[in-house]
Amino acid sequence: MALKIDPAKVLHVCQIPFLPVSFFKTHKIVSTPDLADQSLADSDNTDLIFESSGTTGETPSRHFIWDAGIYEKSLLSGFNQFYGALDQYAILALLPSYLERKNASLVHMAKTLMEQSGHPENGFYINEWEQLHHTLGRLEQQGQKTLLLGVTFALLDFAVAYPLTLKNTLVIETGGMKGRREELTRSEVHNMLKQQFDLGQIHSEYGMTELLSQAYAKAEGIFSCTNTMKVLMRDINDPLDVKETGTGCINIIDLANIHSCSFIATDDIGTIAPDGTFEVLGRMDHSALRGCSLMAM
Repeated sequence: MALKIDPAKVLHVCQIPFLPVSFFKTHKIVSTPDLADQSLADSDNTDLIFESSGTTGETPSRHFIWDAGIYEKSLLSGFNQFYGALDQYAILALLPSYLERKNASLVHMAKTLMEQSGHPENGFYINEWEQLHHTLGRLEQQGQKTLLLGVTFALLDFAVAYPLTLKNTLVIETGGMKGRREELTRSEVHNMLKQQFDLGQIHSEYGMTELLSQAYAKAEGIFSCTNTMKVLMRDINDPLDVKETGTGCINIIDLANIHSCSFIATDDIGTIAPDGTFEVLGRMDHSALRGCSLMAM
């Protein structure tokens, strides 16, 4: 409305106006007037509220999830698309700082994956490294396919303290240094983890509080979108100049976000290849460092 764009004249995805992700900090982002009429404090009809960590004194993003079933269906179908049936995996989540606060989308994601997996060894870890080390070792001896999902700084700390040879375990880093370590490139992080875990590849997950869909990278930080997600690129200096390839700021179409906004202009900088795969290179200089931030170049 503010941009005076007639929806009937939008004939290509690059013509769609994208909402700055920062609006989730200052407004209740909903898709219908009925939902907007409810007070920000009224969550009686909300299945979930995802809330970003933010930094001290910063207003967090709040994402009101009116139907948790849509989120879970998107998450599970996306995971299956990349990794197959969840009941094959034991899932171990190393998520300090996220587990210590309410409404973290990453924690809910891991919980949903664990519930679908149903493996008796599934579990969350904060700083119980010795226990995690023993559990991984036991699962490796059993030949059990395992998923170690972790925030970047915690995976690095654990890998240095407890190096392992992992043959049946996928390690997926979710980004996030939160000032706990010197900022490293994704390549540097992956090389350290590959060395400590004797692995050929480290996987990555790309998601955020404001999205209900994810992208995954199985190698070298090259992400592919799940079926409900598409990535576009906008010019750093002209937010209305949107293209399907090239380098710039990342715009995301998230078709699972039907109750909030499916068109998000993020603060991440990246590059998109002609085949639709993309890399995340860092964040815009003016953007606040968030818990889901990825490593800067």
